[in-house]
Amino acid sequence: MGQKLNIQIEFLGTGTSQGVPVVACNCAVCRSADTKDKRLRTALFIDANGHKIVIDAGPDFRQQMLRIGLQKLDAIFLTHEHTDHIFGLDDIRAFNWVQKHPTDIYAEKRVHQTIKRVFDYVFEEHKYPGIPQMNLHLIENKPFSFNSVEVIPVRGYHHKLPVFGFRLGKMAYLTDVNRVDPEEKEKLKDLDLLVVNALRFEKHISHFNIEEAVALIEELKPQSAYLTHISHLMGKHADVEPQLPENVFLAYDGLKLTV
Repeated sequence: MGQKLNIQIEFLGTGTSQGVPVVACNCAVCRSADTKDKRLRTALFIDANGHKIVIDAGPDFRQQMLRIGLQKLDAIFLTHEHTDHIFGLDDIRAFNWVQKHPTDIYAEKRVHQTIKRVFDYVFEEHKYPGIPQMNLHLIENKPFSFNSVEVIPVRGYHHKLPVFGFRLGKMAYLTDVNRVDPEEKEKLKDLDLLVVNALRFEKHISHFNIEEAVALIEELKPQSAYLTHISHLMGKHADVEPQLPENVFLAYDGLKLTV
């Protein structure tokens, strides 16, 4: 913990499973002209000492990769198996073609099982030409090394579903959680940057609301914190951010930070 790394991140998406705007919704947030209110499904790009990592590959993965112009992808870390976090995995085909090797995907056993079910054609004995190529790596709730970069999984709970967040050096990323147990919070001490989900103002069964996210931030005391996985029910970016503590911000798609 506290490993020295040169880390740059970019928020690929900061929205919920529906994104913002939501299909067929005419609320003020969904009709907003502010680009900070346009949110693809939640995902993060990390450059750690030159290693290119993406956390989660949802249905907007292709659009996100084109937007940042990524030419090289070293690994994908998956938080959990819900549609808005894995359904873009078919589009790793382009990286397979360019890089001439399978993509390394890090996830826990239950997520492996879902990938093998949803993308069964990837794992058939007689493979169709041009399908995605995946190297599935099993992770557990203990540190692992990726290309000499130490990664610390952080267990959280998405209602009753166990999910993983990740700590790299002085930054940590948690999404789709509404509970983090005390022993896991110990992994989140002494951070320069914490990214954590905050769905809306009202309480939710499986996500932190804004009050709960800010309470976690105040407990852990990172130098700064950014909220992600934001619903249209949160309100407009320009209205909500001024209400936050001085070291807490709403993330938005395309935001770049250096840790």
